[in-house]
Amino acid sequence: MDLRIAPQTVHVQTAGKLRNAIMTGYFKPGERLVEAKLCELMQVSRASVREALRRLEAERLVTIIPNRGPSVAEITWSEAEQIYQVRAILEGEAAAMLATRATPADVKQMRKALAAFAEAAAENDPIGRLSATGEFYDVLLAGCGNEVIREILEGLNARINFLRARSMSRPERARYSLTEMRRILSAIQKGDRQAARKAAVEHITAACAAAQRAFVPRKVA
Repeated sequence: MDLRIAPQTVHVQTAGKLRNAIMTGYFKPGERLVEAKLCELMQVSRASVREALRRLEAERLVTIIPNRGPSVAEITWSEAEQIYQVRAILEGEAAAMLATRATPADVKQMRKALAAFAEAAAENDPIGRLSATGEFYDVLLAGCGNEVIREILEGLNARINFLRARSMSRPERARYSLTEMRRILSAIQKGDRQAARKAAVEHITAACAAAQRAFVPRKVA
């Protein structure tokens, strides 16, 4: 993985690179993030690294403990399961709502996101898959008409992406995920609220099962 940073927007790029490194498992849950080592790897200043770590702490991807320093946050299976439960409720409702109000532009953007997902899956590009999935859900949440649902799920976004990366690390999961998201879009295009909700919930249920199989509980020292 290339962790070097281009000279422009260094703070943003540093946080983005670190975020992606955590999502893809380059840095493992519980692993200490030593500032000096990160500066060397990423070829940026300590100030840029510290700012990036503070951003990721706010996203709950990094834990900073006094007198110990930063480390990659650990998500317990209990917390992960609760996130999936919340997603199933809220994303199911959002999909149902979008089915009655989706515009041609919404459908076009979602179709484009799924095409990008398919391409990333074929190229075994995990960051591309996450990006395309995010674009799909951005349209779904922006178009559903419920800002509270959108706000809650966006607050969980970093941890959702972490779990997505874990679930899609399972063999064949990306292919199944693509099929499931296509079902969501198909129901939305047809204006079928019940089918859209059902497809969205089934997608989350399958993702939860895949994440659980990939999830390795860690013992806290």
